[in-house]
Amino acid sequence: MNVLNDKPDFSNLLSPLEAKILLQRLTTLTSNVNASSTDSWNLNNNQCLENVKSEWQRLERLERLATIKGLDGTPSLVNKYEQAATDWLIQLFNNLFVHQNVTLVRGQGEPEYFPAQNNEPARIEFAHGFFASALHELSHWCVAGEARRRLPDFGYWYAPDGRTAAQQQAFERVEIKPQALECLFTLACERSFEVSQDNLFADFDTSNSTFANDVYRQVQQYIAKPNILPSDAKTLLHALLSVSIADPE
Repeated sequence: MNVLNDKPDFSNLLSPLEAKILLQRLTTLTSNVNASSTDSWNLNNNQCLENVKSEWQRLERLERLATIKGLDGTPSLVNKYEQAATDWLIQLFNNLFVHQNVTLVRGQGEPEYFPAQNNEPARIEFAHGFFASALHELSHWCVAGEARRRLPDFGYWYAPDGRTAAQQQAFERVEIKPQALECLFTLACERSFEVSQDNLFADFDTSNSTFANDVYRQVQQYIAKPNILPSDAKTLLHALLSVSIADPE
């Protein structure tokens, strides 16, 4: 890829072979951590997560059947599959991180994070029930760390669409790592990924932005050095790859 002239192709980042290698490396990393943790989890021995794995395989069969029958673009089927996929992700996350007092919630409006309070767990609400939005919000949660998880929306500022050039540059700087994680989670779920600059109505020239290439390079670094992934990102990515790869051995 020529990062100066070409739009990066994220689909080439995680081939089936690379995914298996990454899973093996993550298995080693997470096993080392979980061996000394009271919050350890095991995808193969935990019945709830085994159920999640079986449901994923069922969703894959439904998607393949729809594609064979030429129905994969039918709106009602797309909506049904999207809801089933988000239900699956909610179940996976809420079982995987039950010890962290946090829940993933399908939101009706814009995404928002609510820290734990009044004996209620923290809530990660994703936008309009969209699977892609859920992965994006989970990526921010993984990056945030313990201190910012105590703050509404992780303490982020947010300027709506129509930002100034300076605001857009600041937005892109803080979005590189979350969107790199989102890319990995998305590819692990065998879906396509595109960066989001979230500024459709910009009144300045955006053609010189390096954001997509910056995200691409960050994903490459995470794949080459999975030990630098945030701890919870390791756990979630390991789980996603474990359920989506039929035979990781």
